[in-house]
Parts: sequence; structure tokens; C-alpha cells
Amino acid sequence: MNIDKSENPDFLNDYILYLRVVKNCSQRTVNEYYSDIRLFLKYIRIMKDLNYSHETIYNVSIKDFNITLLKDLTLHDFYEYIFYLADERDNNEKSRARKTSSLKSFFNYLTNNVHLLETNPIANIEMPTQKKSIPKFLSLEESLKLLSSIDSNNYKRDYCIITLFLNCGMRLSELVGINKNDIDFTEKRLRLLGKGNKERIVYLNNACIDSLKEYLNSRENPPSEPQALFLSKFNKRISKRRVQQIVENALKNANLDGLGYSTHKLRHTAATLMYQHGNVDTLVLKEILGHESISTTEIYTHISNRDLQKATESSPLANIKKSDIKDK
Repeated sequence: MNIDKSENPDFLNDYILYLRVVKNCSQRTVNEYYSDIRLFLKYIRIMKDLNYSHETIYNVSIKDFNITLLKDLTLHDFYEYIFYLADERDNNEKSRARKTSSLKSFFNYLTNNVHLLETNPIANIEMPTQKKSIPKFLSLEESLKLLSSIDSNNYKRDYCIITLFLNCGMRLSELVGINKNDIDFTEKRLRLLGKGNKERIVYLNNACIDSLKEYLNSRENPPSEPQALFLSKFNKRISKRRVQQIVENALKNANLDGLGYSTHKLRHTAATLMYQHGNVDTLVLKEILGHESISTTEIYTHISNRDLQKATESSPLANIKKSDIKDK
């Protein structure tokens, strides 16, 4: 998304700059915050500004938005907005929670950082309840099947990509951004640039080392981007979409397509296999995956608990009732 600052009030442009410079947010994150806050400001203008009361939200301008419209807002106004998101825009729990989080950050900035508001009207707002879902992942057998089903004109590159996904649990953006000098073959480790431009180190097992060396040795033409690790057929840094296509093709060859798997599900797979088969502590797993909070990582312990429950329920005695047993 291209942010046209000429369409925004000064306080919104200042907040965008704050996110990039002070909070060091990625451009993607900034775009999400901007989109969420812009929609909210349009909504408030329709609700509170008589000049816009009959406009559709798409026709509302926020360029000359007067911040006084925010000073008298109440929690009721915000809950009305959340209801609007659910009822008229069909936003699910996750989307509504994200938009609420964006607004909490924005109003905290207006109140505590630049003091444009005396009090924060949503300091006590409750986040919309989200249903906790178990992340989808490939089993060990399916993972092996996927690796054996890669069939492409650039086999060594594609095999290396999927090997890194399954063994390191990296994000798509992290894989695409890897440079050759991020790899330390001596120490068997790899530097990744994660969310918020935060660096972290992951260690490479033998499968990763072998696939990386084979791929690098197979590169023939001098790349137009010498530092990029993974290259497209045009010898430029590979795109996110091309990596997604590589994974999709491999899943199709393995008869695993149509089951909801994706590059991000390979990240879930790596984490799950480490936890279930490697006895990896959740604090260690948190560092490997680059999670901000341990609560995000703990969802993989729930996967294990679910497996334990399934094992119990699979007992041949699981559904036996007392009335089914005849006295002998």
C-alpha cells in the first residue's frame, strides 16, 4: 500500500513516522496500522461530523479531520465501531482484535507521547475474544513425502528451500531475505532478519548444510544480486510469490494439496516436529521461531496435549458403558 500523506491529518502522518523511526516497525506493519486507523477515522467522521453523516465510508475524507472529534469519545463509541466491523464488514474475531490493538496503540500515542488528548478513552477497552485454534502442520511422514516429491527444473534450489522451512521454522519473508553472507558454515548457523527488522540466529543441522552447499555449487550464471541466496530464473532475488508456488507444486506432487497447507504451515510443521520429536523446551523454541511472547509458542504444547487426548480416546474401551457389560 502506498501511503499518500497529503490525504492525512498531520497527527496521523506523525504517528506513521513514529512507527517507522521509533518503533522500528516493518512497512507491512505500518500499512496495517494505517489502514486500521484510517477506517476508524472515517467511521468517526460519519458518526460525529454532521457534514459527513450521509456519506458512504468510501467517500469520506480525513485530510482535515479535527482531533477534537476524538476528545469526547466513550467506550460505547468504540464498542459500536467493533459491532460495525462485525455486522457490516464481516470482520472475524482475529480482524476485529487486530483493529482494536491498532487503535489502542494509536490512542496511547496521542495521550502519552504527544499529549494531544488529556485522557485515553480506550484505556480500559477489552479485546474481542478470539477462538484459539490449533495450527495446522504436516506429520513426520507427510514431511518426508513432501521432500521426496519435489520435481522441478531447479531441483536443488527448491529442495533447499523446503528443507530450510521444515528444519528451521523460518517465515517466508525471512527465507526470501537471506543473503549468502548470512550463512556461517563453520559455526553451522544462519542469521535471519525477522519482524520489526530484528535479527536472530538459527542453527543449521546436517540436512540444511548439505542442501545449502549443493544448491550454491549448482548456481552457474553470475547473479544480478550477488548477495541474494535464493535466485529466480532471471538471476534476481526470488520473490515471495515464487516461493509459495514452489511449495504449492511440491504439495501437489505429494498429493497433499487442497488440505490447507502453505509456506506458513511448514513453519508450524518445523516447530511441531522439534517439540514432539526433539523434546525441545518451549523457551528454546520461542527463540528459534522469533516469537515475542512465550504464549505464542505454547500453542505447540497444546498440540501435544491434543495428541495425548486422541490416544486416550482411541482405546477400545473408550466408549464402553456399565450397561454394556453383562454380569458373568
